[in-house]
Amino acid sequence: MFDAYLYDHCRTPRGKGKPEGGLHAATPIWLVRTLLQALQRRTLLDTALVDDVVLGCVTPIAEQGGDIARIAVLDAGWAETVGGITQSRFCASGLESVNLAAAKVASGFEQLVVAGGVESMSRVPMGSDGGAWLQDARVIEAVGLVPQGISADLIATLEGFSRTELDAYAARSHQRAAAARAEGRFARALVPVHDVDGTLLLAQDETIRPQTTAETLAALNPSFAKLGAKFDPLALRKYPQAAAIEHRHHAGNSSGIVDGAALVLVGSRAGGEAAGLKPRARIRAAAVTGSEPTLMLTGTTPACLKALKQAGMQATDVDLWEINEAFAAVPMKTARDLGLDLARVNVNGGGIALGHPLGATGAMLLGTLLDELERRDLQTGCVTLCVGGGMGIATVIERV
Repeated sequence: MFDAYLYDHCRTPRGKGKPEGGLHAATPIWLVRTLLQALQRRTLLDTALVDDVVLGCVTPIAEQGGDIARIAVLDAGWAETVGGITQSRFCASGLESVNLAAAKVASGFEQLVVAGGVESMSRVPMGSDGGAWLQDARVIEAVGLVPQGISADLIATLEGFSRTELDAYAARSHQRAAAARAEGRFARALVPVHDVDGTLLLAQDETIRPQTTAETLAALNPSFAKLGAKFDPLALRKYPQAAAIEHRHHAGNSSGIVDGAALVLVGSRAGGEAAGLKPRARIRAAAVTGSEPTLMLTGTTPACLKALKQAGMQATDVDLWEINEAFAAVPMKTARDLGLDLARVNVNGGGIALGHPLGATGAMLLGTLLDELERRDLQTGCVTLCVGGGMGIATVIERV
């Protein structure tokens, strides 16, 4: 086995996932092309040295279909010898890409791999690819699959997280993200997106609301109560101890729907030397696990424990954490389970403030974590995401 190193990363801003959003005019392949060309420029990379591009995309149809990774390689003008594969592990797809790239490198089969993800949620709506989870009543009933918002509300009910606590967490996400943006903490990674004619489309993350407080969020109505009329009974069959599901999540304490893409350059020591690059961190461990599919969003804890065991570490050994804010209850429960101080979790805000471009988020979080470790001169970090269908993923990195 060989060590897999992180050499560089970049991302687009996150744009509102609506027709009026800053990135709506950019096709998904344009987002990936933009980043591939930026990565090449900033590292002076001979792209012929890259073995493969592994790209996550949760809804790989229409403009995001047809193995967008390979076509983006060609569209960006990279060497024709660079392969491309598009994969989906639902909302963990961006981090799964990095972990797959690391496994390729660790095996010795490949030396340099670009990993990441893309999701243009304003152009290819979430769920538009269908599937048994959404459309097969027999499967839904047999497995106990419910919409993720119902799962989040069930977790909040079982854990005793009040609406006030959830809203306070969400407000802190916006405040931290606003401070990070104002201080330029994202600047190293951000690649502005221009249109074909050179017009600037978006240069900064678009959904941060610095003025957000728990009090302003308290005015929002729960988002999943209407769905609950249909799906709550299904969830409560597995969790009768809840008696009733309290619907406490809403648009303000759940992750935002946004457009965006991210890339990470992963390689061996030899691969980096051939490209004239110095490693910034190494991947110490990576893990994926299944979890109970009705609660669905609790896979973060077992995935983290699995990865930490591989690394020979305890949760207290990790300096900084990125726990995807799919819903406020997710990082709150994960932190409680692992005994984490929230002061070390999502220190630059998370998906509630910044948005969750499904296929790209995991790679974005990893890049944010690496930059913040360097800024604070800390050593170790862990990224984790809950995953649709009941899964979890985690990656532990260490600066070199």
